[in-house]
Amino acid sequence: MKRGQHHGALKPVLVGAGLGLLDSEGVEAVTIRAVARQAGVSHAAPVNHFPDRRALLTAIATHCFEELKRAIANTEFRRLPTARERIFALIDAFYAYGLAKPNRYRLMWRQDLLDAADPAIKGLTDDVFDLVARSLESFEDSPRISAMSRIVAVCSAIHGYVLLRIDGNFDSYVDERTGQPRYHAIVEALLP
Repeated sequence: MKRGQHHGALKPVLVGAGLGLLDSEGVEAVTIRAVARQAGVSHAAPVNHFPDRRALLTAIATHCFEELKRAIANTEFRRLPTARERIFALIDAFYAYGLAKPNRYRLMWRQDLLDAADPAIKGLTDDVFDLVARSLESFEDSPRISAMSRIVAVCSAIHGYVLLRIDGNFDSYVDERTGQPRYHAIVEALLP
């Protein structure tokens, strides 16, 4: 878009420019000035939508969480007949999103860079957490740990594994006993 052609649609243009920078150069490259330059507007134009970098990054991360929620919905995991199938469809979406869009995935969890109190991002993170929690509800209770600890364990296992894969620490292998993808097997180990 050329200067002056945004006509009130500047915010999504700035978020799109930020996503482009994030994807190509990483979070360090996403500044208000760089995003304005990428969007073809003056460096002062974004201030009406984003008073600081944290607000800009929060809007970009919100967009990423919306993408992840759509990816989860596209698995139609709620229609799957068993709790095990539902949780694996859910973690497949996390895994695929993280590996396909590594810089976006990393930003989504950077509480040091985001405004966690922002209602939009808070609602989306709560929604994603609730999806995991509801997917694990139908598993029987464990006498060893609480249901919440199991939820946190599953979230931690898949998130940690995705980050380790993104960073090149693990290759894509299958479990030697079950033949499952490794990330399925580590979650399977946490289920009754």
